Amino acid sequence: MKNTNFDPKFIQKIKTILLEEKQRLEKELSQFAKKNPRNSADFDTNFSDLGDEDEENAKEVASYGDNLALEQSLERSLRDVNDALKRIEDGSYGVCKYCGKAIDPKRLEARPASSACVKCKENLTRR
Repeated sequence: MKNTNFDPKFIQKIKTILLEEKQRLEKELSQFAKKNPRNSADFDTNFSDLGDEDEENAKEVASYGDNLALEQSLERSLRDVNDALKRIEDGSYGVCKYCGKAIDPKRLEARPASSACVKCKENLTRR
């Protein structure tokens, strides 16, 4: 379902916000991970080599675990941003993927990557 009810200025404003968020997420990911050469949407967390002592090895494992969890969270956010940018390009941005109704512009301003209206999101969260 396509939505043409949004003002082009509103869509451009949202697109700018999403592009800035994409850049921020990629920069944050690049601080501790590198892009997977086989999958451009995936990052691989770097495993630090702090030394050979037991304490250093424990720090390496703890750091890797923390970074891996952060990587997964940032990748989810980046995926949502990229999906929203695709919806802008194909004209389906602002349409709930569950019920097909328009998403309130206030929700989109608060969470530009949103793909669900408030009602559907609440129903999903209750499950």
